[in-house]
Amino acid sequence: MTLDAVGGVWRYALDLASSLRSRGFEFIFAGFGPQPSPEQRDEAERLGRLVWLDAPLDWMVADERMLDSIAPCLEGLVESEEVDLVHLNLPSQAAGLRLPVPVLVVSHSCVVTWFAVVRGTPVPMEWLWQEKRNRAGFDVADAVIAPSISHASMLRQCYAPMQMIEVVHNGARPAVRALEKAEFVFAAGRWWDDGKNGAVLDAVAPISEWPVVMAGANQGPNGQHLDITHVDWRGPLPHGQTRALMGRAAIVCSPSIYEPFGLVPLEAASTQAALVLADIPTYRELWGGAAEFFDPRDPKALATAINRLVRDPDRREELAARAYARSMSYSLNVQAEAMAEIYSRIIADRRLIRSA
Repeated sequence: MTLDAVGGVWRYALDLASSLRSRGFEFIFAGFGPQPSPEQRDEAERLGRLVWLDAPLDWMVADERMLDSIAPCLEGLVESEEVDLVHLNLPSQAAGLRLPVPVLVVSHSCVVTWFAVVRGTPVPMEWLWQEKRNRAGFDVADAVIAPSISHASMLRQCYAPMQMIEVVHNGARPAVRALEKAEFVFAAGRWWDDGKNGAVLDAVAPISEWPVVMAGANQGPNGQHLDITHVDWRGPLPHGQTRALMGRAAIVCSPSIYEPFGLVPLEAASTQAALVLADIPTYRELWGGAAEFFDPRDPKALATAINRLVRDPDRREELAARAYARSMSYSLNVQAEAMAEIYSRIIADRRLIRSA
């Protein structure tokens, strides 16, 4: 299974692997991009073997040729470790692969759908190779997975024709709710990414009736930056500290414009926090009827949504209970069962083809 140490794919990969080990699967993690921290490395090596490959992530390069080493690296790893299945968490990593074993590709996000949603434009000319390389990766795959119906729809729109997509919702580890919720609004994300829309939180802080607390990096690997001046910003925190802080918050907000799934609302829902979410297709699909929604480009709309819940504790408790109940359907166990079935199916299908 491929992963990286920069974004949410790390959490997805290790949580899924942890859930699948009890079903008989063993993992070799192939890492790409910036090196993991010692804590990340220790976590991965408790679940499998971690091999860090000398190749970048597709969204961190300007020259496509820098990705040419990926296919040979993966092919060599599959042969030397006698791998039965390859699970790739970037579609572009499948481009050019020639393997005797099945390949599963998960689209957690991509530059092409990001531009379509965040900028409302096609991918820039200088990044058209991203679209072509992802398309080539999808064509190689024995199975393509999206984490939501909304993202699957965007993939079909951006990469048409593309029919072979299965939806498997992400899961998250159960969280412990604080004994007593505190009166603040919490948000977490990689805020240097315009798709996370952190600027609206910073703008709303002066008119929110409760303090707004943000955790997460505001400086990206390619020089991206978000000025954060009005909120109580805690900076990048280890995952455990982030979840502990989230567990104390009575309200958790995700203002994202672009989210193929969004782990923050799921993790927050499991702590029985009330959710205030951007009104985007993904969040409506996953959390409709269990959250307060707002126009993510309007700070006043966000302030209205927050302050409505601040002033109405009964509504806040009701939404927290609904979100908690909904979160039970997005458990790691449900996700692992679905992925195990797909793993087993494509392994069996490939063996049938070889024996035919």
